[in-house]
Amino acid sequence: MPSARFHSVQPYVLGLFRIVVGLLFTAHGAASLFGVLGGAMGTHGGTVATGTWPGWYAAVIQLVAGALVLIGLGTRGAALIASGSMAFAYFDIHQQHALMPIQNGGEPAVMFCWAFLLLVFTGSGAFGLDRLFARRAAVRGERVPGQAPIAA
Repeated sequence: MPSARFHSVQPYVLGLFRIVVGLLFTAHGAASLFGVLGGAMGTHGGTVATGTWPGWYAAVIQLVAGALVLIGLGTRGAALIASGSMAFAYFDIHQQHALMPIQNGGEPAVMFCWAFLLLVFTGSGAFGLDRLFARRAAVRGERVPGQAPIAA
């Protein structure tokens, strides 16, 4: 039964997915805010000017929400904010240039938006601090909201 095997590894694959998406999003924020990893797009290694709308605020969201998703702490809330910021980026910045993401350079924004929206509904998966804290709370006998991924 391959489906039973797939189901048994689902939390681990979801956890790895969360780590990769969080790491990539954090890298975008760090590049824009600190000029590392090639710097902000279009700046040739520079940074986004502090306080500029929407770039600087987007970079802060990318850094903080990405780091929270990466470590699996407050995953659902951080992913919701990250997903919304990417939806805003697509509709406010990219879509004015062309309708389709392939035409307007908005593919990363769309992919991040949907990846984070998935994490809002599935939770952190394995390897996250959310699960560690939930496990500790369960041992103490406290009521814990479900963190198990939704399976069909």
